[in-house]
Amino acid sequence: MGKGGGCVPSKKKFPVTINDQDPPLSSTNSPLPTEIANRTTPIQETTTQLDKKIRIFVIFYSMYGHVELLARRMKKGVDSIDGVEAVLYRVPETLPVEVLEQMKVPLKENENEVPVVSVNELVNADGFLFGFPTRFGSMAAQMKAFFDSTDELWMEQKLAGVPAGFFVSTGTQGGGQETTAWTAITQLAHHGMLYVPIGYTFGAGMFRIDSIRGGSPYGAGVFSGDGSRQPTETELALAEHQGKYMATVVKRFAKPSSQRHGNNHS
Repeated sequence: MGKGGGCVPSKKKFPVTINDQDPPLSSTNSPLPTEIANRTTPIQETTTQLDKKIRIFVIFYSMYGHVELLARRMKKGVDSIDGVEAVLYRVPETLPVEVLEQMKVPLKENENEVPVVSVNELVNADGFLFGFPTRFGSMAAQMKAFFDSTDELWMEQKLAGVPAGFFVSTGTQGGGQETTAWTAITQLAHHGMLYVPIGYTFGAGMFRIDSIRGGSPYGAGVFSGDGSRQPTETELALAEHQGKYMATVVKRFAKPSSQRHGNNHS
């Protein structure tokens, strides 16, 4: 639990949903007339379309569940843009089980549904959305430890030019909705990555002050309060908007996976 607006133990279990996986492709070995065999078959077309999918990795650390809820809604936004898909990953936990129990961290029954990301997988992404709670106004140590492990990619600048954005969770309104993302920009700068904030593209929802709302021009956000507060629909809608916005930005200049191999992102 972080001071200065960090997350606190959750008192409620938030429901999460998983998008269904695409059904496996099937093929046939039946002979075809020459004029049909020379054409592109539907299966080949489908394979080509899948190979050209632009991938945005949504990588997060969520101790009490708030950031994960934003991540899942963000994935929905990314997936709604044609030709782009989001892949959810979580970063490794650095605290021992005994400490997590003392902090009253709830068990994550669906934890295995979101795999732990490895550093080597980062080169396969066309864009990133990193989510994390605040600790004293900056990212949680678990996410910082993950960034610290990317030194080999930094030495070869394999992530240079890749767009990335942030989303956060804080316990209070003054706990770091902006500073948590702002101080994380240094990670992108040293990798040569392109920081993509959302600005005020969410429209009127960014200007309303008649209700409590997380999020800022730096990215989506949620207030966790004492841990029992669930994200509002406005906070979730902002996360979905960031997913859509990021997908459209990445789509403008990202190379499909079939072209990534052989360049500095392979």
